[in-house]
Parts: sequence; C-alpha cells; structure tokens
Amino acid sequence: MNQYEEIEDELYEHHRIVADPNQTLLRIDKFLMDRLPNVTRNKIQSGIKDGFVLVNDKEIKPNYKVHPNDVITVSLPEPPRDTEVIPEEIPLNIIYEDDDLLVVNKEPGMVVHPAYQNWSGTLVNALTWHFQNLPTMPNNDGRPGLVHRIDKDTSGLLVIAKTEKTMTHLAKQFFDHSIERTYYALVWGEPEEAKGTINVNLGRSLKDRRITAPFPDGDYGQTAVTHYEVLNNLRYVSLIKCNLETGRTHQIRAHMKYLGHPLFNDATYGGDKIVKGTTFTKYKQFVDNCFKIIPRQALHAKSLGFIHPSTNEFVQFDSELPEDFKAVIAKWEHYVNFVD
Repeated sequence: MNQYEEIEDELYEHHRIVADPNQTLLRIDKFLMDRLPNVTRNKIQSGIKDGFVLVNDKEIKPNYKVHPNDVITVSLPEPPRDTEVIPEEIPLNIIYEDDDLLVVNKEPGMVVHPAYQNWSGTLVNALTWHFQNLPTMPNNDGRPGLVHRIDKDTSGLLVIAKTEKTMTHLAKQFFDHSIERTYYALVWGEPEEAKGTINVNLGRSLKDRRITAPFPDGDYGQTAVTHYEVLNNLRYVSLIKCNLETGRTHQIRAHMKYLGHPLFNDATYGGDKIVKGTTFTKYKQFVDNCFKIIPRQALHAKSLGFIHPSTNEFVQFDSELPEDFKAVIAKWEHYVNFVD
C-alpha cells in the first residue's frame, strides 16, 4: 500500500488526454503545460507528487516522459465546476473602503470563495453583488477581488482588491511576507514559553489531504513561521496573539497542534475534546457548554497592516473579537476565579 491508498476522499476526473501515436518522448509536466490552460508548471509538478496525475492508471514521477498512446488523467478531490460566480445579495461588514480596496470583517461560518459543497453563500458571491468588475489573480478564476483568504470558521479581517494595480501590489506584499497579520486564538493549556516562534515546515498530510501536517525535519512541505505571545493565561486555556510571517493553509491551527496546544474546539486538529483539565463530570459539562458558545475553532484575524498601493503609506486595521469569542473567554475567566 502506498501513502495515497489510505486516503478515502473520492477523486473526480477533470481531464483525460490521449497522446498522439506519433508523440515524441516529452516530460509529463511540459506535455501538460501545452494542453492545460492557465496551469503553472509548479502546480502540475505538485499534482504529480500528490497523485492527482496518472498515466495509464498508474502514478508516475515528475520526470516521467510521455510515450505514444499514453492515457493521461488529471483528477482532483472536487468535481469540475464552471468558474462563473453568481452574485448574491448578502450583507458585508465593510470596515474600510476607498477607490483601490476594501477591508471586510468576515463572520465565522462564511466560506470565502465558492468551492466543492460551497458554491453559494460565500464572501465572493457577496462581493460580486456589491461590486462590479473586481480583478482576478492569474490562475485564480472564480475568486474576484481575493488576494488572500481565511478558513470558513475563522472570523476576522480580509483585504479585497478593487483594481488590477491594487491586486498586483498587495499580492507582492503577501509574496514578500511583508503584510502584518495578527490573529487571536484561544488554545488548550499553557505554552511553556510565554513568547516564542514556531519555525516548522507545513504541508499537506500524507494520510489526509484535508489536514495540514508538520514536517519538523524539513524534508517535506513549505517553510512556515508563526510568532506567538500569551496574552491571558487561564490555566486550562490560554488566549494568545499570533503574528504570521508566512501564510500557509491552516498555519496557526497546525503549528499550535504541533506545540501541544490545539485551538479550542478545533475539531480538525483535536481541540474539540478535553486536552487540559480534570475528568470530573462537572468539568466536562462546563467544557461542553463552552463548545456550545463557540461552535468552531477559536481563531480571529484581528488586525491587518500593509502598504497602501496608492499612497505608499503603511495602513493598519483592527477589529473587535466577535461575541462568541468574547463570551467563551469570559466564561473561562469566571470558572478560573471560581475554582481558585
């Protein structure tokens, strides 16, 4: 059994290409680049490594050379879908707007862009209703205005580009890791160091594509750096501030899990069960009540800072913690004071 046979996710065929009988030997990545529109060579190579590209129903290496009559299939975890976005009249919490950009405070539970099982009701559906002709990044069809994203159940700030110039300007800042992004998270337990940096590679789990896994030996994944600081130590849980130096998928969630302090009620990374505390029934009931208050991972994108594309001045935006986040912190503070 190879590492991909453990994955239960169904794959959907997106492309099937049969090589010409007179096909000369050609590397698979170059072959596909000529036949798949708007797909980069890096993306093709990643797809080959992840097992999404098969030749004659078999996995191949990135240096495989296509032979005459080879059958190449490209499959993905989500079915093919038209990239057209349907505008929907959904309210937006816009905290700042000018001719170049807007900053939105996203509610928890809202998906940022249309994708498998979430083709409607997303932030992008709302944006296309409120704004016309938003730009789209290359190879990012169906996601107008987006320069970055946050998870469905993470609340907080997103910057949206209204012009091509703004999108290019902001995309470069994200690429250069010069964007200032601060998150607040409620995590299980008390980190040994009140302040620290997690510098551990992150990549797609080899057992479950939906999960980001740490690779501390640096043999896989991408560089990922999170700076954290404990703001409020509540014995069983801690409120921490995280600053992202990089922006990998599920970075804070995976890094804090690696540190042994998963985010409170983060079902994907083990935070939806008691990680710190007693086994007494009353305590378990208290924790369950806390889970009901914040039925999601306790993570909020609190502030965002960047160089404005028109003024070239540094601008910063801040947001309040949402009500569910504030309520669960207050409940833990009361509990700690009560048991002292």
